[in-house]
Amino acid sequence: MRRVVRGFWGPRPEPVEVLADRWRRTLDGIAELVPQAADVWSQVHGNGPATAFAAEGDALEEALRAAQNAADWSDLTGTGLRFVGTGAPGWQTEVSGLAGGTPEFLLQSLAIVLHAPDEAVPEEELLSLIVRVWEPDFGDVSDDDVLDALEDEAGYSVSDPVVGRAGYLSPARAALIPDDLETVRQPLPGGGELLSIAAPGDSATVVRVYGRLREAGALAPLPRPMDRAVL
Repeated sequence: MRRVVRGFWGPRPEPVEVLADRWRRTLDGIAELVPQAADVWSQVHGNGPATAFAAEGDALEEALRAAQNAADWSDLTGTGLRFVGTGAPGWQTEVSGLAGGTPEFLLQSLAIVLHAPDEAVPEEELLSLIVRVWEPDFGDVSDDDVLDALEDEAGYSVSDPVVGRAGYLSPARAALIPDDLETVRQPLPGGGELLSIAAPGDSATVVRVYGRLREAGALAPLPRPMDRAVL
């Protein structure tokens, strides 16, 4: 089963050293939560084959500086990296991020795509990891069925704020959650909230909760051109 865990935010310029620390904590956290899917890492490049990667020493800073030296890099966009983790048969993790930039229209993001057997995996813990490390504006745990249902039945479009089977809303968004919303709400350090919305396979509940949150303004997009990281 393919699971997607994501976080999104607006412009937040940061130096390479800060980004490298966030990436290091992300990869270490994934390896701790799903070691069977992150025993060995490789870095995916825009051109050429993937190369073996170990998040040790200055490796992440060097990877970020190499990305910034590319001919098409711009600090307006942010600095992107992509890694693939492998381990036990049937398990794989893809991690991609675009961060540290000052975009006016393109959200910054960190996405974990987990390919795993149909068994329980710590999806909400992975979302909490993204929240702790990257301080996003909103985030979600989804799968292909959930995203298809949101697009077909709720009018969701890519880049819209979204929640899935689980979701995260930053403090200003969490303050707009309806009091009678039937979800499990867990306050997180910093004032945001983690929402436990539906079990795997229950796309109908996700669509319903998404609609309530959007009507309440909790899923309003950041104003464009963007001038801040969170609502």
